[in-house]
Amino acid sequence: MEDGQFQHSPVLPEEVLSLLAPRPGGIYLDGTVGGGGHSRLILEASDPDGRLIGLDRDPEALKKAAEVLAPFGARAVLRHSNFSEATEVLKALEIDAVDGILFDLGVSSHQLDAGSRGFSFRSEAPLDMRMDQTRGVTAAEVLAGSSAEELARIFFEYGEERYGRRIAKRIVQVRSETPILTTLQLADLVRDAIPGGNVPSRIHPATRVFQALRIHVNEELDHVALGVTRALDLLRPGGHLAVISFHSLEDRIVKRIFREESKGCICPPRLPICTCGHQPRVELLTRKGIRASAAEVEVNPRSRSAVLRGVRRC
Repeated sequence: MEDGQFQHSPVLPEEVLSLLAPRPGGIYLDGTVGGGGHSRLILEASDPDGRLIGLDRDPEALKKAAEVLAPFGARAVLRHSNFSEATEVLKALEIDAVDGILFDLGVSSHQLDAGSRGFSFRSEAPLDMRMDQTRGVTAAEVLAGSSAEELARIFFEYGEERYGRRIAKRIVQVRSETPILTTLQLADLVRDAIPGGNVPSRIHPATRVFQALRIHVNEELDHVALGVTRALDLLRPGGHLAVISFHSLEDRIVKRIFREESKGCICPPRLPICTCGHQPRVELLTRKGIRASAAEVEVNPRSRSAVLRGVRRC
């Protein structure tokens, strides 16, 4: 794929439509519109008058989505915004509640394939990693300004990197002589810092470090927790929320929130009768996460790690 192009093959398309159950006249929110693949399916399923609000923090994604969704005219409204800011967007549009919400979390295919964005170690590029290049700090700035202890925490907490301390110490050592500014520079540093890093392997030794930096730079897990929680407030009774996660840290947050919000009584187990009066806010639509079929993975390898969960607002 050439740099700057979008691949917008939606992950788990049939499963997403089954969970969201879009219908004519409904209002839907795609909080991570990307290249517009899922949004197009939702608009087609809600023909002739269903409406969709599409958000993305990446301006490049919005440009592509605008092209893909142009045939739907005013039925599709796009905004440059993080999905965790959906409340403010809907308020500005004077929309009180929606019938369905979709979050397709993590980094997009385009962001990975666009070498200039710095998400991948497959090509030389500035260490940026921001999903929204109009704000925030870059990965290079994080590497330059963080202590060894903070870097080790980032690598372990967000990448589950067992050699995080060793890599962090090496970064501090190298940056005292030369700034770490590019993807291949960091990838080579990680490879040299860990035991067996130069031994050929199916998984690149810098994979977890790049994931951790990306999550930290974009505050992804904070946005997941905030965005999913706030999304429940935006659903009208009977409305559906579907979330696609691509790694265990995201899925753990989504699973926890869905489980907690689907509970009734939250009294301590030692109490003989319920005194809290707590009522569940949602009904679980997926007891276990839905995964892509072997056929889909063969066509779209990035669907391999996708996990789809859904709830219905009570």
